[in-house]
Amino acid sequence: MFRLADHDDFFSRRCIWVNGPVIVGAGPSGLRLHLPKQFCQLPKLPFPEDFPEYPTKKQFVEYLESYAKHFEINPKFNEYVQSARYDETSGLWRVKTASTGGSNRTEVEYICRWLVVATGENAEGVMPEIEGLSEFGGEVVHACSYKSGQKFSGKKVLVVGCGNSGMEVSLDLCNHNAFPSMVVRSSVHVLPREIMGKSTFELAVLLMKWLPLWLVDKLMLILAWLVLGNTDKYGLKRPSTGPLTLKNTMGKTPVLDIGALEKIRSGDINVVPGIKRFTRGQVELVNGEILDIDAVVLATGYRSNVPYWLQEGEFFSKNGLPKAPFPRGWKGNAGLYAVGFTRRGLSGVSSDATRIAQDIGKVWKEETKQTKRTTACHRRCISQF
Repeated sequence: MFRLADHDDFFSRRCIWVNGPVIVGAGPSGLRLHLPKQFCQLPKLPFPEDFPEYPTKKQFVEYLESYAKHFEINPKFNEYVQSARYDETSGLWRVKTASTGGSNRTEVEYICRWLVVATGENAEGVMPEIEGLSEFGGEVVHACSYKSGQKFSGKKVLVVGCGNSGMEVSLDLCNHNAFPSMVVRSSVHVLPREIMGKSTFELAVLLMKWLPLWLVDKLMLILAWLVLGNTDKYGLKRPSTGPLTLKNTMGKTPVLDIGALEKIRSGDINVVPGIKRFTRGQVELVNGEILDIDAVVLATGYRSNVPYWLQEGEFFSKNGLPKAPFPRGWKGNAGLYAVGFTRRGLSGVSSDATRIAQDIGKVWKEETKQTKRTTACHRRCISQF
């Protein structure tokens, strides 16, 4: 069924035939929710009514576990995809994985007709090249690996980046008695999480049903100014483009403030300009100021990791995003799909996921109707299938 060149490799690893799609990725995690629960719940099973409007991390994990149990979803944890490619001879996708946990390395090859790339545009942290960072000597960690500010208690921490991750890390550090300085190199939109008791996101969605985007942007900025005041005087200069337009065109998400701005006002979070270079235990800023610091948290954004494992050159571009713009970037050729690459947050994810499910479901129903099969199967293939 496969090319002879692949014969040895094919029989050297465990092979699993999946009578359905293989989905690579399980995000977005949503463990720190900015949005009300009705915008973060999964299809067919809403959050429990007794959950607060903004569920805690523990509650969200419980919800995900109950969802998986209810629908008999069994994710394969601690596996990473080494490669995925379409085999033209068989007309199937071959997805090779390896385990990441335990002392024994296990390799598996999944064979499937449909491949859904759901790793998203934020699959791995971006590690910037900054002069002298390797000579700094203190702990350097990306925000994706940041767990808690507890171990930084009493320490001076430089947080590089002022997006949602940078703001939340800085706030968490304050709450654990650390002394954060947050690098703000460019402009940023900061919006309140709620306006007059209503979710800012929910309000924006409602307004966009009736008003043009540019007008919604202006209204949101006016409301943000009334609630938060002028953020420019705290070193948080707003971009000239509105927050919603900027999100749709550049994929840059506005910051939803959950308490960091108050800490900035009080001086507990020190806002500083861009970095010139690091030295041993210090950082020199572009304004000439030198800070003594103990640790660095890089809240410097994320990127797609698709180019590292997907062997395909027509649908995805070199930066790991679909070549076709939204809303046409969800379907490729030969059963290839993509979800989470729209740069439109959860609404874009929902749009893609719905289209993909409908498309696969349509083909599935037609084929099972023809073959008079009513249930799907999942079997392991030891030698061939």
